Amino acid sequence: MTGSEIPPSFRLAYVPGVTPTKWVRIWNERLPDIPLTLVAVTAAEASDVLRGGGADAGFVRLPIDRTDLSAIPLYTETTVVVIPKDHIVAAVDEVSAEDLADEIVLHPLDDTLDWERPPGRPANERPATTADAIELVAAGVGLLVVPQSLARLHHRKDLTYRPVTGAPESCVALSWPEDATTDMVEDFIGIVRGRTVNSSRGRTATPPQPKQRKRPDAGDARRKPAAGKSGGKSPRGGSGGPKGGKRGKPGRRS
Repeated sequence: MTGSEIPPSFRLAYVPGVTPTKWVRIWNERLPDIPLTLVAVTAAEASDVLRGGGADAGFVRLPIDRTDLSAIPLYTETTVVVIPKDHIVAAVDEVSAEDLADEIVLHPLDDTLDWERPPGRPANERPATTADAIELVAAGVGLLVVPQSLARLHHRKDLTYRPVTGAPESCVALSWPEDATTDMVEDFIGIVRGRTVNSSRGRTATPPQPKQRKRPDAGDARRKPAAGKSGGKSPRGGSGGPKGGKRGKPGRRS
């Protein structure tokens, strides 16, 4: 098999917290002959992976440098604070960033929130990853403010979380290299945006065929009477008159 005969495939990158299962399922239903490969990347390296050709498109967290990348914002996540279940904050429905002023709030190096100034008091050292920060929260070292999907991703039975108001929010977007908007990228954009399989902007593996009008059978045309005409024989033939009426005999002359 030569290079030009390599079958097509689609590589989709995704950052932690994003669950692409639904979109992958729809892709497999619509384009079963084009395999989709998932590429797990960190939020920090997602843009470089797309620019370097490591993926055709990817779910990223904004902001990103859009100099050579296109991006379609999809949804914005709720920001939450991860806490031990016995922490005082667990007793309320939500807190503000100011409510955390006296708490040690961990700020991992892979933080995805665009803070102007992180809330609370800083720890002595910044954890390398969000996963490391979760372990420190469980150990009672401090609290952690993250997008809700990351709190769910790193769920532990001894931890819980509450929404935080007055904090930055994380927006998830679909992104791809601007100069590589291929047909397959367009297909995936259509899936993510909810376009139907017959959408004018989407492609399908098997295009729908136009319906053909059924042509009347020549025999049917002969059998069906013309509108407004009787289906019986002509009265000249004697069978078009009323049924059961006998012709009376002429009266005898006197």
